[in-house]
Amino acid sequence: MKVFITGASSGIGEALATEYAKRHKNKNIILGLVARRSEHLQNLKNALENTYNIKCAIYPLDVRDSKALATAADEFIQQFGTPDIVIACAGVSRGTLTEHQEDITAFQAVMDINVMGLVHTFQPFIAAMRATGHGQLVGIASVAGVRGLPGAGAYSASKAAAISYLESLRVEMAASNIAVTTIAPGYIRTPMTDVNTYKMPFLMDADVAAVKFVRSIEHKRRFVVIPWQMGWVAKFMRFIPPFLWDFAMKKAPYKPRLNWDWL
Repeated sequence: MKVFITGASSGIGEALATEYAKRHKNKNIILGLVARRSEHLQNLKNALENTYNIKCAIYPLDVRDSKALATAADEFIQQFGTPDIVIACAGVSRGTLTEHQEDITAFQAVMDINVMGLVHTFQPFIAAMRATGHGQLVGIASVAGVRGLPGAGAYSASKAAAISYLESLRVEMAASNIAVTTIAPGYIRTPMTDVNTYKMPFLMDADVAAVKFVRSIEHKRRFVVIPWQMGWVAKFMRFIPPFLWDFAMKKAPYKPRLNWDWL
């Protein structure tokens, strides 16, 4: 089994890599791990190989760099063969407000990473998957993409775009026997949510979430919200009339506008 994961150095991506290693301990599994931070990647590779006796290949790069991802994909395929599963997990979040000129850079970065990062991750593998006649592409979206959240315009917009993009891709890939799975998490305990100062309902630890993610991937779910409680919340959110949504969100807490090193 071969699994290629972006955003693997922390949060959900790291938890997914660990879960796959744990499930396939001492077995013939190869993990391709992508992230910007080479030191974190190397530490993860060492930990997974030493603990679970599996093989990892690491690719330190930024998912905004389509050429770097294409090169990594080609190297992985040449060395190990076409992956069975490609998981686009790289994502960022930061509070943004359109009124602030300095937030334009953050808007651009969030859209480039959370949306174009999916395209850059999947594109280099599609031809190889078509040639083998099977494969699975997995994109990590968010419940935040269901409705626009105040103070999170960039993040909500990026995840709404991700959901629609993955739905289009799913239909496009069906004839090639390539499954596409969209996972929309609620609040998962990661460095990205650790900065939130407000209450996060149904907050779930990343390692617990990873078990549920992998199970959904194994069942080739088309679209799934995790945890299930947030699935019901998402369904309810979809049908709230705009005037009620506006009223409910007037006093909603905003995600902090912090500086991040990915800009």
